[in-house]
Amino acid sequence: MDMAEVDLSRVPEFYHGYIKKAATALLSEAFREHQTQFVSFLREIPEERWDYQYAPGKWSIKELVQHVIDAERIFGYRALCFARKDKTPLPGFEENDYVAASNAGERTKEDLIQELSTVQRSTAQLFASFGPQQLEQEGVANGRAIYVKAIGYIIVGHVRHHQQILRERYLS
Repeated sequence: MDMAEVDLSRVPEFYHGYIKKAATALLSEAFREHQTQFVSFLREIPEERWDYQYAPGKWSIKELVQHVIDAERIFGYRALCFARKDKTPLPGFEENDYVAASNAGERTKEDLIQELSTVQRSTAQLFASFGPQQLEQEGVANGRAIYVKAIGYIIVGHVRHHQQILRERYLS
């Protein structure tokens, strides 16, 4: 895919890195890979590592995975609202507050992986249901305009970003 298919002028700058990590294929192909690649990667991490934090005050692997799940649900909701032409401005979310209230530490590796897999399948189905005009719809979230197709690439790129962090800071 050519990056020209994602109009970065319609996306807040802090999301550009996520989009660049994901906008190497058609959105449908990116979601197909998205549904298997990260889950396969997570399955390789031994259960005893899932409570590990690479530094004091940093998230555990369980919390990082819960954050990915929560963020994908929130971004998916935003995409649904905008695709359906809902012009209601949507709030942002404070990721650290969500993680702190998530009870991720009480969950098992398998439970988190199953939920992640379910959410990823649901997101892929949602985006597959959008027609070309819906993918171009925009709305406001966290005080900034953004459009549906870009949200799809942000979802995929966000996961790739966190997989890279897992490799570099948790598993090296």
